[in-house]
Amino acid sequence: LFNLSAEQSHGSGNHLFKSGDAQGALSCYTKALKLSAIPIRHNFYHCLTPLSSPTALDSDPGDIKARFRRAQALQKLGRLDQAFLDAQKCAQLEPKNKAFQELLRLLGTQIQQKVRSCGFRMLSSTDARVQQMFKLLLDDSAQLSDKQKAAQNLVVLSREDAGAEQVFRNDGVKLLQKLLASHHEDIVLSALRTLVGLCTGHQSRTMAIVHELGMPQLCAVMGSGASAVSLAACHLLQVMFEALTEGMKRDIRGKDEAILPEPSRELRSMLQHLLDMMPAATVSGPGRDSAINLLVKQVPRKSLRNPDNSVTLWTVDHGLKKVLEVAGTVPELADGPPLTDNTPMSCSVLLNKLYDDLKCDSERENFNRLCEEYVQYYFSQPALESKVRAIQAVSVLLQGPSDVGNRTLELSGVMETVIAMCASENLIHQQVAVETLIHAAGKAKRASFITANGVALLKDLYKTSENDRIRVRALVGLCKLGSAGGTDFSMKQFAEGSTLKLAKQCRKWLCNDSLPATSRRWAVEGLAYLTFDADVKEDLVEDKKALNAMFELAKSEDKTVLFAVGSTLVNCTNSYDVEKPDPQLVELAKYAKQHVPEEHPKDAQFFVEKRLLKLLQAGVVSALVCMVKQESPALTDACKECIARYLFLALVERQEDRGMVVAQGGGKALIPLATENTDVGKVKASQALAKITITSNPEIAFPGERIYEVVRPLVNLLHLECTLLQNFEALMALTNLAGINERLSRQKIIKEKAVSKVEGYMFEEHELVRAAATECMCNLALSTEVQKLFLATGNDRLKLVVLFCGEEDERLRKAAAGTLAMLTAEQPELCARIPGTTSHWLEILQALLLSDSQDLRHRGVVIALNIMQAERDLTEKLMESEALEILSVMAKEDTDARGPIAKIAQQCLEVAVRYGIIKSAEGRVGKATSDS
Repeated sequence: LFNLSAEQSHGSGNHLFKSGDAQGALSCYTKALKLSAIPIRHNFYHCLTPLSSPTALDSDPGDIKARFRRAQALQKLGRLDQAFLDAQKCAQLEPKNKAFQELLRLLGTQIQQKVRSCGFRMLSSTDARVQQMFKLLLDDSAQLSDKQKAAQNLVVLSREDAGAEQVFRNDGVKLLQKLLASHHEDIVLSALRTLVGLCTGHQSRTMAIVHELGMPQLCAVMGSGASAVSLAACHLLQVMFEALTEGMKRDIRGKDEAILPEPSRELRSMLQHLLDMMPAATVSGPGRDSAINLLVKQVPRKSLRNPDNSVTLWTVDHGLKKVLEVAGTVPELADGPPLTDNTPMSCSVLLNKLYDDLKCDSERENFNRLCEEYVQYYFSQPALESKVRAIQAVSVLLQGPSDVGNRTLELSGVMETVIAMCASENLIHQQVAVETLIHAAGKAKRASFITANGVALLKDLYKTSENDRIRVRALVGLCKLGSAGGTDFSMKQFAEGSTLKLAKQCRKWLCNDSLPATSRRWAVEGLAYLTFDADVKEDLVEDKKALNAMFELAKSEDKTVLFAVGSTLVNCTNSYDVEKPDPQLVELAKYAKQHVPEEHPKDAQFFVEKRLLKLLQAGVVSALVCMVKQESPALTDACKECIARYLFLALVERQEDRGMVVAQGGGKALIPLATENTDVGKVKASQALAKITITSNPEIAFPGERIYEVVRPLVNLLHLECTLLQNFEALMALTNLAGINERLSRQKIIKEKAVSKVEGYMFEEHELVRAAATECMCNLALSTEVQKLFLATGNDRLKLVVLFCGEEDERLRKAAAGTLAMLTAEQPELCARIPGTTSHWLEILQALLLSDSQDLRHRGVVIALNIMQAERDLTEKLMESEALEILSVMAKEDTDARGPIAKIAQQCLEVAVRYGIIKSAEGRVGKATSDS
């Protein structure tokens, strides 16, 4: 078999640990450590000190790995309540992590079993338990800790159909409505999570709950000041949207098969309430961000292949100006709703998503008209504050649908006011104007105008302003203009050394902790443009303090920095696509005196690899992992693609770096990037997953159920639009996965319809790809379903494998012979079909037995034994050929050690003796005569 990671002691230790034998597992791990330098997973430390995690959690309460390990240890010790709280916290921090959800489900089941026997005392039915929990929650005299436990048990019950139905039918929604009004955050969170359980995948209950609770109350909870409550309410509304929209796609809407009206009316009502939250002064900043996040996820079409964009058109008509009210809000001014630092960027993303979802010129013209009307209305007001609001809205539009932003910028008097306001004595007005100028500078349509008219202004602001917030923004404007030549070394806008000076100042501000995070984020923005210059890249990776400051910003609450960090890293590692021009065309261009782009000498591969190593040593992986975890509109598809490209090209390209990437969570971070990304981003992330899976033990890189999630991205690389290298690496990775187990890997590969794709690549002309596909088939043949494909009549699968055993390519022969050995062992009836595949089958088998390769001889002798054990007639054919002599010689080899080949060859001869085809006299073998 081709299982590329054969750490047997380690695997035995994992098995013993999972079965509860910590002492036995410790012994195996210790042996594995002596035999190999491969890192041993955290179970080893569990065996030594089951509760060693509290020390880690004391120093870092956010250490999610330590908390998860403690939850597992507490579960084994039977302390289920404490384990549940830890697991619940893990799931709260990473709601999409299936390992955390699985542990929560398992703990919920165990808690319920405990409840039946001794907790919520000796109650035998779910209905009785629900009633008693309700009674306790409604009892004003009950202790808070008892109420919290009861509320947590409701969460557990709601995750199973029977419990959810009992909570719902026992008028539980009214109780939960009362709990939502509680002053205790834990109670409110438990109520929201119980509602999530009631609504998940169930349209009828969801519609009833929406009607009973009402969107005003749900929006009020989401709009509250508590960020944890706001996020939980946002998650509930997301689940409600999914239940209703998925129900519309099915004939049966709800697990109870209830006949329901079309839920489109409820969906429009929910969207209307979210839009109404936009300008509401009573809604908190985090609550407004959650509402924007929901609109980003729910309004635009998931696929442009779907022709129906009516929800987007309805949202534009009923809510665009409400979104612009938020976009035009300047937090420092008195009027306007409360915002967070992330709100303007979130608005830009929403506006861009809406605009991109429009299908024709008339729809886009309507969008432009509404935006222009909003800007003109405020710009025409005599109050300067109104003009600032209009310019702020233009700034947000320039970061989103830039075509729309450019049109509003060209409205009469707007650009002139922006230039004039850059010199304002009012710091807020000046800041808004400078930011708008910077965003305009990034658009080709305005860049030439600003280069001619704005450079002097920005330089003056940078040199003379006494406020660092203005100076750093002016610097970014200069950085944008200075990087107009991109990576073309010959197209520099500023004098030699100017970009290095700008970059040095950016790094200085980035490291200045006295500056607010928003201003430091602008410093990263400047570096994102300046790192097109290889000299700037070299200086940045040498500045450990600046790198650490940038990574800490990436992990912070300020989500708007994500794209700037991603772009800077892509530039430093040259992870962007660059087409190498044809040398002949370059010579022709030079002859014609046309411009030819030049590569900077420090962008050569040698320098790129050195920069990569320095970034790895600085801890770039942990920063990228945190960036991927962000649940924010700021984590756009473009940002995800940046991260995927970086992880692919920079971090896992070299085999020796992959272990470090896995150890710091890079493997886990790649899974969502491979499933929720741009098409290019998905391919890059999937290829990175393939590289990790090839050289790492998948059970360590993707523990538990996560192996299941890796299969689909790898199968997606088996596509004609992918490169041959991507096909090859995907096949290698699937080979490794297919050798692990039936349920988590082989069944998933089969379910993803990968078998036919693997078969297709077995006909590929490229030798390595053909061999990799055959190796993959070898491990897939462990599955009964794949064996049945070979058993089916009317196909040439078996013939292809037999013929491959006779090819010259040794790797292909090994894979084919391994497949044939597996098939003939598991399905003996296939042995009788081998002579019918080719008249040369006997010569092919004899060539395997005579091979110089021990692996091929081993496979060949196993095939021979399987054939001989299957049928007497086949044994006669073998014994009548040179195979008898070959097997006799092989049986005498390694007589001292009695190696496996010699033993199997001896078994072959013994089978022939039992059949009476040959006889054995005093240890010598010969053909049987008629007398015998």
